[in-house]
Amino acid sequence: MRSLNIAATGMLAQQTNVEVISNNIANMNTTAYTRRRPEFSDLLYQNLRRVGSQSSDTGTIVPTGVQLGLGVKTTAVYRITEHGSVQSTDNSLDIAIQGKGYFQIKLPSGETAYTRDGSFQLSPDGIIVTHEGYTVQPQITVPPDAVSVTVDSTGQVIIKQDGQVSSSVKGQLTLANFANDAGLEARGDNLFMETPASGQPIVQTPGKPGFGSVLQGYLETSNVNVVSEVTNLIGAQRAYEMNSKVIQASDQMLSTINQMK
Repeated sequence: MRSLNIAATGMLAQQTNVEVISNNIANMNTTAYTRRRPEFSDLLYQNLRRVGSQSSDTGTIVPTGVQLGLGVKTTAVYRITEHGSVQSTDNSLDIAIQGKGYFQIKLPSGETAYTRDGSFQLSPDGIIVTHEGYTVQPQITVPPDAVSVTVDSTGQVIIKQDGQVSSSVKGQLTLANFANDAGLEARGDNLFMETPASGQPIVQTPGKPGFGSVLQGYLETSNVNVVSEVTNLIGAQRAYEMNSKVIQASDQMLSTINQMK
């Protein structure tokens, strides 16, 4: 019976749905996490009677035909790039992006990764790095005698050193933007990599047209809506149960056939 395989594809699809939802809920407190949404499409159809075929020698046309679907498949897990809210941290090296854009991070392999997680720290050499120790690009070094670090909305890093009256600019943060940032590849640690789907990065200073500004002393929170996720979880669970009921009904029908004499 086709219904067994069709219902099995439905259960597998809902299993994927629950896995995506569980990952969203698990990352509800992850800095700058963007929630995911699974997308599904129907499988091929078997034409038992093709639509538009002739039904007689006089040329009459079948108006609808008979097409039986073979189930469902997962086509994508889409990343919702809606930005989360910002939360005050009172840490001078915590920087949130208000609007579009990604910080550029140099990996140990020499590749450039991208992130919206602005929870930066200082390396032993005074270089601004991520919580994993990866260098923020462009590289900015804070001198050891600095008494304050200020980052304005355009990304300028202004340092005031001990014994000096005036402050000085020590570097400029830049942001990268993509034509399709949903096409970035997630690598974990809140990092993304460029792909052919995302397009090449466009780098500009914060506040320029099409780019967000930066806010010092704040971090972007996850954009996960817990109530919505729980609602989706209940719907996925019920859909899984209904597909399992189809398998039970198909099994009972086959059992009835086997008992016939």
